[in-house]
Amino acid sequence: MDKRYERCQMLFGENFSKIQKGKVIILGVGGVGGHALDCLYRSGVQDITIVDFDRYDVTNKNRQIGSEATGEYKVEHLEKIYPGIKGINVKIDIEWVKNNDLSKYDLILDAIDDIKPKVELIKKYYKKMISSGGSAKKTDPTKIEYISLWKTTNDPFLRKIRTMLKKDKFDKNFKVIFNTEVPKIASKGSFVGVTGSFGLTMCSIAINRLINTN
Repeated sequence: MDKRYERCQMLFGENFSKIQKGKVIILGVGGVGGHALDCLYRSGVQDITIVDFDRYDVTNKNRQIGSEATGEYKVEHLEKIYPGIKGINVKIDIEWVKNNDLSKYDLILDAIDDIKPKVELIKKYYKKMISSGGSAKKTDPTKIEYISLWKTTNDPFLRKIRTMLKKDKFDKNFKVIFNTEVPKIASKGSFVGVTGSFGLTMCSIAINRLINTN
């Protein structure tokens, strides 16, 4: 066994092979998705695809893995940091969701913040998805929960998602990662203690799903 995974195998035992065989796609590799990627990669998942269209900006440096490479495309730089992953440099919009079949993946990790494609993804792949709500404007990671979308509070982003899904007659008991904390500010301020914790929570849920469903 590769020594780098020795501690993971100690913890997960025979289930570690299920983790290694998992086929995961991460949509959005910013403050949340980047930490989910790091966690999955270090935990032994062998087949990881990432999708993002953005370049690193200096304002990303407070929270995003790889953001020292200011100006580079995120997926291209992350492919260098995490050898073996597959990067797709494209903007995730409704057309992309409609024209790409993601059913081949065991899990779809949704860390995007564009409402319309997020709604489309949930409607189409809710059984395989692990989705993140808004992680900005908050400072307390101990208030992160993973519960039904319909029970979330203090998250204007998820409120919009709920409204659109209701209009489209979607009524499944879909769970999301969110933070119960009241937003501290109205702007886009962010803290890696929360955004990174969202990503690690997403990874943890994914690992346990791979163990229990494969």
